[in-house]
Amino acid sequence: MNDCWVAHNLGSTQVSDSAGTKRRRNAPTVIIIEHSTLARTTVVKLLERELAGWNLIDLSSTESLDRALGAEVRLIALDLAGRGFESASLRDDLAAITARFPEVPITLLSSTDDAIIARQALKIGIRGFFSTSLPIDIALAGLRLVLAGGTFFPQLLGAVTNGSNEHSPARNEAEKSLDERTQYLALAEFTPREADVLAELQSGCSNKVIAGKLNLSGHTVKMHLQHIMRKLQAQNRTEVVARLIQRAASGPDASPS
Repeated sequence: MNDCWVAHNLGSTQVSDSAGTKRRRNAPTVIIIEHSTLARTTVVKLLERELAGWNLIDLSSTESLDRALGAEVRLIALDLAGRGFESASLRDDLAAITARFPEVPITLLSSTDDAIIARQALKIGIRGFFSTSLPIDIALAGLRLVLAGGTFFPQLLGAVTNGSNEHSPARNEAEKSLDERTQYLALAEFTPREADVLAELQSGCSNKVIAGKLNLSGHTVKMHLQHIMRKLQAQNRTEVVARLIQRAASGPDASPS
């Protein structure tokens, strides 16, 4: 099996897991589960540049998930491999992931832009749907959005724009609201590190705790917070969280507080 850890910044403190592989202590981690070696390697190479300083774990199946236990996992990307939600193997994979990482957002990698599958994924709590047809810059913006606490389903937005759901049942208000929220938050353009800080901020962590968890200096954390506040037009930490909640609930037309 070709599963491996990809560690960055080798000068940093590292720990070894039971298999003898290495990862940076307390570094945020992304898990990529993809059967195809070529596709998996391509995703890892892309994320190496986008998520500098992170641990990347690439696995060929969920059977190796236990190797990631104890890591600071922020996102899990699972390949659909042509399966639909009627597939027992897909349900088993999702169950294996949620059993080990119940709080970690899951995104799906797909070779198609199937809006029906995307809608089914949305309904069960999947946080993102990335197809191979997406331009890289859009995919990376979607990645930042999910890491910042948002949801990325461009297939559903496209279905509305192109009228491809003309004969489908009407979408409920929650899905419409989610589409608006996704479209709005995608404009925020948080960098991966800003997304890290934002995630910790939303969890109620102090600057000192954020710095320790992300291996950053206090000055760097303050700099990222300033960038986040500027992008959200907020004056302080509390207003950042309040603004996100307000705009996520109200969509792009929410008036400033």
